[in-house]
Amino acid sequence: MAVKLLSEKCKGCEKCISLCPQGALSMDGKLAVIGPECNMCNQCTEPKFCPFGAFEYVETAAAEVGVDISLYKDVWVFAEQRDGKLMNVSLELLGEGKKLADNIGCKVCAILCGENVENLITELYEYGADVVYYASAPELKTYNPDSYTKVINDAVVKYKPDIVLFGATHIGRDLGPCVAVKAETGLTADCTQLDIDPTDKKLMQTRPAFGGNLMATIVCPKHRPQMSTVRPGVMSKLERQPNRTGARVDLEVSFKPGDIRMEVVEIVKAMKEIVSLTDAEVIVSGGAGVGSAEGFATVKKLADRLGGVVGASRACVDAGWIDHSHQVGQTGTTVKPRLYIACGISGAIQHLAGMQSSDYIVAINKSDNAPIFEVADYGIVGDLHKVIPAIIDALG
Repeated sequence: MAVKLLSEKCKGCEKCISLCPQGALSMDGKLAVIGPECNMCNQCTEPKFCPFGAFEYVETAAAEVGVDISLYKDVWVFAEQRDGKLMNVSLELLGEGKKLADNIGCKVCAILCGENVENLITELYEYGADVVYYASAPELKTYNPDSYTKVINDAVVKYKPDIVLFGATHIGRDLGPCVAVKAETGLTADCTQLDIDPTDKKLMQTRPAFGGNLMATIVCPKHRPQMSTVRPGVMSKLERQPNRTGARVDLEVSFKPGDIRMEVVEIVKAMKEIVSLTDAEVIVSGGAGVGSAEGFATVKKLADRLGGVVGASRACVDAGWIDHSHQVGQTGTTVKPRLYIACGISGAIQHLAGMQSSDYIVAINKSDNAPIFEVADYGIVGDLHKVIPAIIDALG
């Protein structure tokens, strides 16, 4: 779909410029001009917007908006690094990217941005990357959406990857859409599953919809690259292969005045306690059965005793008992620890989808028919406020 100006009906009154909610209209002489900011909201076609009917909403032929798909190949993974350390989700995506690349007969590649972080290239090879595209510049030392978007988009235009994957982290969720807009393609956010359609090799991107009550599979048939952000903890890393090597492509990095519109002045660490669920080996989670915000003190005692972190179900977060950063599930964080202890969690499907890949699951619940017991390796029927102190006493 597209918005078209009917020049013969435009009277040059300029009223539309102030009415456009996107600021996408300007004047060229006596004619209105539709700029790239237009998101086709369709408001300009309403009579109250333009009484002369100078704007029309039209269907655009697929040939006008599509691309030559045959020119695109390879699976790219954005290798997110912070302070010279690769994020786990990037290594997980290399593992998943390898499976996708094998299905369509191409290479899995990593694109790495930063300043003097070439030491990470070897690690990317050892976790499965066949090719590493590397961009190094002072402007890339700290994440900046303007500099990172330009570098990655320039590489996408030149090398034409078929698939580009980002981790659904704070950075990936910001960067992915920026690159997608520049590349004039779509992006599916927060994917929990990726597959290749055996009939035409399209990427099938599955994500929760309607608050996690439905799983939607999305395809991008006419544009390239196919782009997704993927939740941390969903995919599995490949086993590291020491001394594995691959190809390296150094990207040319240059910025003109105006390319970088913002400056990172200072990075301030959050004052509140931050929980890293994706990296935790042990998670002790509380659900509605905890009863109150104060009830989480019991859960935290067990987590501290086991050297783990505290998780929570959505019900507890919605009730204001604990911060959203602790939420496990489809609408929170997907986790895969060695040990997951569910305390007072009934086991709604949205929660199970976010933790059922844990190595060992222990469930504590007063109801012996709670759904959580169906995925648990060990189940304890009882009041968590009595069971947890007993476990701590047994641990010594």
